[in-house]
Amino acid sequence: MEPHGEHHPPGGSGHADAPLLEVRSVSKSFPGVKALDDVSLDLHPGEVLGVCGENGAGKSTLMKVLAGLHMPDPGGQVLLDGRPAVLHGAKDAIEAGIAIIHQEFQLVPDQTVAQNIYMGRERGRLLIDDRRQEREARELLRNLRIDIDPARQIRDLTVAQQQMVEIAKALSLDARILIMDEPTAALTQTEIETLFRLIRDFVSPTTGVIYISHRMPEIKEITDRVTVMRDGQHVGTVATSEAEVGQIISMMVGRSLSTDERPPARRIGEPVLEVEHLHTRDLVRDVSFMLHRGEILGFAGLMGAGRTEVARAVVGADPATGTVRVNGREVSIRNPADAVAHGIGYLSEDRKRYGLLLDQSVRNNIALSSLRSFTNPLGLIRERGIAAQAREKVDALRIKTPSVNQIARNLSGGNQQKVILARWLARDCDVLIVDEPTRGIDVGAKDEIYALLNELADQGTSVIVISSELPEVIRLSDRIAVMCEGRITGVLEAGEATQERIMELATLYRSEAMGVRP
Repeated sequence: MEPHGEHHPPGGSGHADAPLLEVRSVSKSFPGVKALDDVSLDLHPGEVLGVCGENGAGKSTLMKVLAGLHMPDPGGQVLLDGRPAVLHGAKDAIEAGIAIIHQEFQLVPDQTVAQNIYMGRERGRLLIDDRRQEREARELLRNLRIDIDPARQIRDLTVAQQQMVEIAKALSLDARILIMDEPTAALTQTEIETLFRLIRDFVSPTTGVIYISHRMPEIKEITDRVTVMRDGQHVGTVATSEAEVGQIISMMVGRSLSTDERPPARRIGEPVLEVEHLHTRDLVRDVSFMLHRGEILGFAGLMGAGRTEVARAVVGADPATGTVRVNGREVSIRNPADAVAHGIGYLSEDRKRYGLLLDQSVRNNIALSSLRSFTNPLGLIRERGIAAQAREKVDALRIKTPSVNQIARNLSGGNQQKVILARWLARDCDVLIVDEPTRGIDVGAKDEIYALLNELADQGTSVIVISSELPEVIRLSDRIAVMCEGRITGVLEAGEATQERIMELATLYRSEAMGVRP
């Protein structure tokens, strides 16, 4: 379905007849999978074009074609200002005025913010002038109203700050087309507002933005039209102002999904995990909570509230003081291996860095936490057993992969997340802590992961869900612990939890410090 009439994008001025960018019948094949199948779309000057689709729909592959990182199969065309463009690499794309902000950061951890922003653009100098780079980066960040010291190393920044550096890096290029692939996945609401301001400032009668996101409220707020992809194909393009969220979701997944559900009624058992007076050096202050058998306990709060830090302290990833009891017995957890030995599994929010062996197979990633059960007394590994287990989990979780021997790096984000979940299902943990379980995952895959977590709880697994998405934590949780500035400020039962009440508790200490009653 095509949009009707003239559109006026947020911050833009409508568009002329001639597209800024055209993709005509582009396909892209990889061994075992056709990622793009005869895809077409167009971007007009002054427009923000949203691109939606489930993980594996081909969105990121298409953007990598436009960024010169993938060569399309013969037969398709990319046109800029009506003229065919051949993009043999990232340099060609940049010179053609296309800049992309990737879903996975393209930053060097041991270099500074300034060095990352201007990397590859030293203008032929034999010696790099670090002071000049810092001065220019400081000016750029100040103009963009991004409060980050350009002299800091990337590794010392939060995930959200790294995302803002990626945005600044892209905006520093003399780009006419800006492609953003899930740019808000690690941003707070305030930072999202900053991003939207940057987009509105960028869009003009000679520029345009392609905005990839799974977050429907963002799509509705910032885009002019929405192109929907499914299974590597173009499903349709609709005017954002005329399309209902349910219509877009149905186009994405081919079915209707409920976005306003509450957790099912469950029988909650005895305490399985008890944490008392947990402290860490930098943030967590006197945190105590209890998790029961078969319960999903949500942790909510603003960025930097300490939710992830609590999880890392419980599993021994960060040093902490306090008392931890598992099934009524006090335990000492000094590292994640101790946590696993006591039946506690942890899915990090950063699946690339802490969750997956990206260059290993799906099979090996799934087997990682349960290798001992496939090892005989002589230390030999039963490969057939590992392969059989991997196939079982791939089928059960509907992981989209050509085979269990596929390299994890080649899977979509949602399927990578399912591989990590499959690993802990294979281990059969008593307690499963999942940090941002659906970050960067489409609505269809989200629905499947929600069903899986509810099924685990129904079977007696105790689950902690940490999420920045309030509808998600409300939908899943039997109780919700809300944090602010390293402390738990309240625990809400499912029946009394609303987004407004959670936000009151999430800003409690900050509001009190400012002399404002929440």
